[in-house]
Amino acid sequence: MSNYPWLTTIGVLPLVGALVIALLPKAAAASARVIALVVSVVTLALGIAAATQFKTGGTGQQFQLTETHTWIKQIGASYALGVDGISLALILMSLVLVPVSILAAWRDVDGESETRQKSYYALLLVLTTFMVGVFAATDVFLFYVFFEAMLIPIYFLIGQFGGPRRQYAAVKFLIYSLAGGLVMLVAVIGLFQVGPGGEHGFLVSRLTGLDIPLDTQKWLFLGFFIAFAVKAPMVPVHTWLPDAATESKPAVAVLLVGVLDKIGTYGMIRFCLQLFPEASKWATPVVITLALISIIYGALVAIGQTDMMRLIAYTSVSHFGFIVLGIFAMTSTAHVGANLYMINHGFTTGALFLFAGFLVARGRSKNIPDYGGWQRVTPVLAGVFLVAGLSGLALPGLNSFVSEFLVMAGTYPKYKLAAAIAALAVILAAIYILLMYKHLMTGPKPEGEKYAAIADLDVREKVVAGVLIVFLVGLGVYPKPALDMLKPAVTQTLQHVGVTDPAPTNGAAVDGSAK
Repeated sequence: MSNYPWLTTIGVLPLVGALVIALLPKAAAASARVIALVVSVVTLALGIAAATQFKTGGTGQQFQLTETHTWIKQIGASYALGVDGISLALILMSLVLVPVSILAAWRDVDGESETRQKSYYALLLVLTTFMVGVFAATDVFLFYVFFEAMLIPIYFLIGQFGGPRRQYAAVKFLIYSLAGGLVMLVAVIGLFQVGPGGEHGFLVSRLTGLDIPLDTQKWLFLGFFIAFAVKAPMVPVHTWLPDAATESKPAVAVLLVGVLDKIGTYGMIRFCLQLFPEASKWATPVVITLALISIIYGALVAIGQTDMMRLIAYTSVSHFGFIVLGIFAMTSTAHVGANLYMINHGFTTGALFLFAGFLVARGRSKNIPDYGGWQRVTPVLAGVFLVAGLSGLALPGLNSFVSEFLVMAGTYPKYKLAAAIAALAVILAAIYILLMYKHLMTGPKPEGEKYAAIADLDVREKVVAGVLIVFLVGLGVYPKPALDMLKPAVTQTLQHVGVTDPAPTNGAAVDGSAK
């Protein structure tokens, strides 16, 4: 079935599911969540089936499972999809998080109107389609269309279903994203002018290796990089994230921070480095500086937060700094670590947001000082929250440790000071995670009748927690399958940039592979 359109099928199925939900009669609105869950699970199964067709060792071509059809012939835009190890890993991560998030969101819109119940779950499925599309697009123009289109479902998921300041958060998110997208559109037009033109002129494969003057490369690089820095989010264009994540439903925050923000770092790899290699080298000192600022600033601000959702959002600013540092260190070890970090961050942050959401649903407050002693009230929730927190601070044996270690180990040979500064965040992460857990969970059991009526995790919530814990532990103990999938794509990307690893001082190979 090598010619089967796997990626189109995976992308279209959630859209069909959303349409079915939209057409449900009001009397059947409660079925929307069941349909959404079933569709998301089937989509995940298709994603796994597609992954079995993917050759981990490579085929000599950059992309596999490819589909290419003429779309807008006049400008050379194509409907072109394909995946390498990086994009396939991100798609699989997304497809796992969607059903987990829907299951966690089972009670999110209970008691609301039938229309709102249908809209909520339909929008989650529409968002799934756009997430698959943006990671699978191998045509720059098609990527831009998906990049902008996904703003629509997220805007409504935040603005209609979020917290008290949801409209402010949604509009701020939209303004930042549209501004970044507008800058990128200018760069896309510029790329069209210097590209080969003709049919399929926007294909990544045809735009790679072009002889573009350095000054032109710099401007085009900046156009793409600014849009991706906003999405990533990097300091100083990060301020939309804490508001959007705090005001979103926890399930929406998972997809926003755990998946959509990866488009920024993925775009840096796929487009900034591959299409504008010389400009990427030119910008590296500034980008690494911004990454270090993001790492330290995000961690320091997280320490001072009293809103647990806002705290988790700021930890992501710090973690994305690590990812960008690994990308622009431009060594194979750091690059593999950065790509693995994107996957691990999705599961770790997803777990933190969802477990915090379970706690808020019981305590009716996001304010950390309103808690204390909850490990005596909800011991199972306290246990899984601790595991997620320890993953967030990169404890050895859990998933984030592997990626964080690879980023710092790969950065050190070329940028020793940068690696040393980044290492400070390990200490800061321990402070903000352990302080949060201490204030939330430890201490004497809270007194009062309302606490006696609070139940620990139910079966549905335990399934959500169990799935996430499997990935937090599994990718920490045995990351080899993920590394094997990522490494060939990383090698090919660095070849496009024209960089090689520094010669090891001890004579040992440094390639990011697991021994």
